[in-house]
Amino acid sequence: MTVHVASLPGGKLWTLVLRLFPLLLVKATIGSPVSSIKVVEDVAAEGFLEKYGYLHQEDHRHNEVEVSSALRDFQWLSHLPVTGQLDSPTLQRMSAPRCGVKDGGSQRAWARRVDGIFLRGAAPGGQRRRSKRYTRIGEKWYKRHLTYRIVNWPRHLSERQVGLAVLTAFQLWSNVSGLAFQEAAQGPADIRLAFYEGEHNDGSGNAFDGPGGALAHAFFPCRGEAHFDMAERWTLDGFKGHNLFMVIAHEIGHTLGLEHSPVRHALMSPYYKKLGKALVLSWDDITAVQQLYGKPSGGQVVQLPGQAFSSALQDLELAQGGMGDPDSTVPQYCQGLFDAITVDQNGSVLRWPQLPVAIEAAAFSPSDRKFYFFKGRRMWRYSGDDLDPGFPKKNEELGLPDTRTAPSSTPR
Repeated sequence: MTVHVASLPGGKLWTLVLRLFPLLLVKATIGSPVSSIKVVEDVAAEGFLEKYGYLHQEDHRHNEVEVSSALRDFQWLSHLPVTGQLDSPTLQRMSAPRCGVKDGGSQRAWARRVDGIFLRGAAPGGQRRRSKRYTRIGEKWYKRHLTYRIVNWPRHLSERQVGLAVLTAFQLWSNVSGLAFQEAAQGPADIRLAFYEGEHNDGSGNAFDGPGGALAHAFFPCRGEAHFDMAERWTLDGFKGHNLFMVIAHEIGHTLGLEHSPVRHALMSPYYKKLGKALVLSWDDITAVQQLYGKPSGGQVVQLPGQAFSSALQDLELAQGGMGDPDSTVPQYCQGLFDAITVDQNGSVLRWPQLPVAIEAAAFSPSDRKFYFFKGRRMWRYSGDDLDPGFPKKNEELGLPDTRTAPSSTPR
């Protein structure tokens, strides 16, 4: 059967139908014509498949072979039985909260990763052949130090909470790749994160659809933008709403050039993933980013569990509430997880936006009341959260040893 969906304004109708899918099932069981509901479901499903890159959008007309092939591709990426049929599990998955980036390139990206890992082949003479990087212009950044800026933040969350979520999300990726990120408090930045509602000059296909549906979307290098739906109920505590940290980390992956992953537990799976205690990144996430940017400079990959972010958030909320002893917990950056945020002895949250991530050593001097940070062959010195003039400086200028032998102490 050929279905015409040109009358769907901006995809609003098929989005509504998918959200009402459970009600349609109930209505079908109490006497409504099943054929009528089937037509509505077909129209909604084809609108979805067009939006996410499984079907072309030229004239909105598709034959049964095209639709069946598109459904198979969607089911494969969505961890569903690959039947090519528009069954109930497929419709339910289409209505689930997800990323708004198209899935069209996911199979090709997966094939490249598999080839890079397992199918390198042998060159003449029995020597191993290096796998190609399989990158085209615009798919990756051609530098390793990137800046980011938080343009605005959502309702119900403070600027500091959002700053912590963004900082940690970027650190997820820098901990496992050759990338380094630094916040730009103002002015231009490589990657910009912003919250919008509805249409926001990204084209009708990227207009946000209110709570549920598409939570956010991002653009591949080198546009460097990630947009989040202001209408969503964003949270960081793992209860009601959608966890902003997890969605930010996913969208950052797109700004680095990563496509959606077919691995069920991957952060780059297209569907919303809740924050748990387990490691946030899967082996496939790490493989994908390392094929583009290599391994960390020191060669050591540091995985970040979800529990670490939850603990840091609790510390931040404790400090904002003015409760408890800020010295009672070890600041997370001294545990090698959060490098640019901690709580001082007065319970104030300190952030160092000019500090690079993955600091190798940190210390606080009671004599001059200054914070010292070490990475590679350089040292940063701060008075409170202000970088002292003339810093960072090279260690040899200060007569300091290599950071790998420098002690790390907890601020007191």
